[in-house]
Amino acid sequence: MPLIAAPVTTPPEPPPAGGGGIVLPDLGRATITYYDPTGGVWPLTRRSLGWYTLAEGVSGLGATPYELTSDAHPRGGARLRHVQAQPRTIVWPLWVGGDTHLQFVERWRTLATAFTRTLRDGPGVLEIARPDGTRRRIEVHYQEGFEGRGSRGFGRIFDSAVLSLWCEDPYWVDPVSVIVHREQGVGEDFLVPFPSVSSSQVLGATTVTNPGDVIVWPEWTITGPASLVTFTHTDTGESFTLNPTAVGHGNLLPGQKVTVRTDPPQVRYQNGSNWIGALNWPSATLWGLAPGDNSVTFQLDGSGPGSAVDLSFNPRYETA
Repeated sequence: MPLIAAPVTTPPEPPPAGGGGIVLPDLGRATITYYDPTGGVWPLTRRSLGWYTLAEGVSGLGATPYELTSDAHPRGGARLRHVQAQPRTIVWPLWVGGDTHLQFVERWRTLATAFTRTLRDGPGVLEIARPDGTRRRIEVHYQEGFEGRGSRGFGRIFDSAVLSLWCEDPYWVDPVSVIVHREQGVGEDFLVPFPSVSSSQVLGATTVTNPGDVIVWPEWTITGPASLVTFTHTDTGESFTLNPTAVGHGNLLPGQKVTVRTDPPQVRYQNGSNWIGALNWPSATLWGLAPGDNSVTFQLDGSGPGSAVDLSFNPRYETA
């Protein structure tokens, strides 16, 4: 009597051995890593782990989606009034397998938890690394897709899932920060023992370059001594001033630090206390840095040896 058997199903071809990555549509070879909200690290392009990314079907890595708001023009057509970046959805196919059914099930369950926990514990991070060492990251929330094929031959020792990952911030971020440091050095008597000039980075006008595609919102760290600190974006005229006496502290003493975040607005003294009242509201504008060169000025009143300003930001990009 003939036996009825399920058809034999074979997994798709894996990424080329030794490549350490996959070839993504229109983007070339890359190595992919997912970081879950608890700090777990999940390489997605190493088949030896029992799971890997299926390049065919990956999407959502291109330019940010936008919503355009326009007003009708009386002579025909329309005028663009506002552009708003929209959340993006990344589609990510994964293949999961095992030598036995139980090994496969364990990997399937563990991976599912690593992604779905973003709905409870905060976003995870998807990172794409290039052969030249550059990396770009984006925060993701699991939306749907960890369901399996539901076809004969699948679900025993291998299966595939097509994940939809929702990104509230649609821009990709370079995890390596750009840091600009300006410090006042120790002064020298010009004539003693012979004519000389102090070696220091002068606090004042400077140019800050944003290598990304979109505006970034930097973080500032001020180190005393200083009595009043003003940051001005020379190109736009926007500025904000930090006045330590406005919160009852008095002038910043040598070595004392204050950190100003521009998005979301936050001002913290070195002990963590809230100094948001030290800014010159309501005229303060916590400005960002546009792509390219930005002319800025740091003005520290009451500065002295050791006075410093550190600006840091992570470039943001349209695509992976």
